[in-house]
Amino acid sequence: MIKKTLALVLSFVFFSAFVFSENKAPVKTGAELTDVYFPLLKGKRVAVMTNQTGMAGDLHLVDLLIWNNINLVGIFSPEHGFRGTADAGEHVSSSVDEKTGIPIWSLYGSGSGKPAADKMKAFDILLFDLQDVGLRFYTYYASMARLMDACAEHGKKMIVLDRPNPNGMYVDGPILDMKHKSGVGWLPIPVVHGMTLGELALMINGEKWLPGKRECDLTVIPCENYTHRTRYKLPIAPSPNLPNNHAVYLYPSICLFEGTVMSLGRGTPSPFEVYGHPGYRGSDFSFTPRSMPGAKNPPLLNQKCYGVDLRALPDEQIVQNGFDLSYLIDAYQNLGIGNKFFTPFFEKLVGVDYIRQDILAGKPAQKIKEKWFCDVVMFKQQRKPYLLYDE
Repeated sequence: MIKKTLALVLSFVFFSAFVFSENKAPVKTGAELTDVYFPLLKGKRVAVMTNQTGMAGDLHLVDLLIWNNINLVGIFSPEHGFRGTADAGEHVSSSVDEKTGIPIWSLYGSGSGKPAADKMKAFDILLFDLQDVGLRFYTYYASMARLMDACAEHGKKMIVLDRPNPNGMYVDGPILDMKHKSGVGWLPIPVVHGMTLGELALMINGEKWLPGKRECDLTVIPCENYTHRTRYKLPIAPSPNLPNNHAVYLYPSICLFEGTVMSLGRGTPSPFEVYGHPGYRGSDFSFTPRSMPGAKNPPLLNQKCYGVDLRALPDEQIVQNGFDLSYLIDAYQNLGIGNKFFTPFFEKLVGVDYIRQDILAGKPAQKIKEKWFCDVVMFKQQRKPYLLYDE
């Protein structure tokens, strides 16, 4: 079992002025705790997995490493790319970072998502630093699991620089039926798992979830002044279509429209805060998806959609409702097209067969939610040994 790392007093500290824990002390991300992990990098060839969210105060992790003479040999990039501008699911090519000249090795959009052997031979230690949002269908944790597996295969050490989970205050949704495993459902966890990536990495090792029950040589650098009750305001959008915390809170429920004929607002200024369809009845609210950066070809492109505007819905109500099927059921009943409402992608998102079946059978959201109650209880117990922060 990997023991919790105790952070030292930092000589290099930059604070994000608006990120506070419950006792008003600023949250420090793992990347900011340089006195803890810099000694582990001394004399080593270092690769990083990061994107635009990998900031240590006012400095990006890549710049921080180079300015401190760390031997940085390569940058791995996840979905949306190193700069975080690519569409969801878009192929991202490898390239070179113009600012530093460091090679960028894309892991998204081709192959197994694991680095080739020549890339693994190029470094000794891998630093992982991505801002996650705590959802089973958000792909960053799957990238982390693949890299852990590659490091285990090649005998490399991996250090996770932990960051808060903006949806870390609760657990909700069914545990993935592994027959639906995919890039948007990689591990047997609920839709909202309530863990940081550091905690989840420890759980991946502890539960032997890597292929062949391999174990990664793993160190997690925890955040300071963070608990699972902390309302963490994201300083940088984690991906193009999650522009603010309100969208991040709605994301667990509204993302389900990706597996239907509906638009969830991609190609508008308010993705994941609205939903609609040209055939939606009884609504005066409308929007028209357009091609734009981060949503080059959104669903229902250039079609006027009528639907529901959730932008004024209070954050507390969203969090209290958790993984909420009511929006989905509302749209399903409104369109009145039966099973044609869903696409085959739907089960990959929800991770189980019974949700579509129960909606088709006319069951209300609360009755369906009762079916995954035991999943939540079981998972919260299962994850306890791996939690780094108070609940």
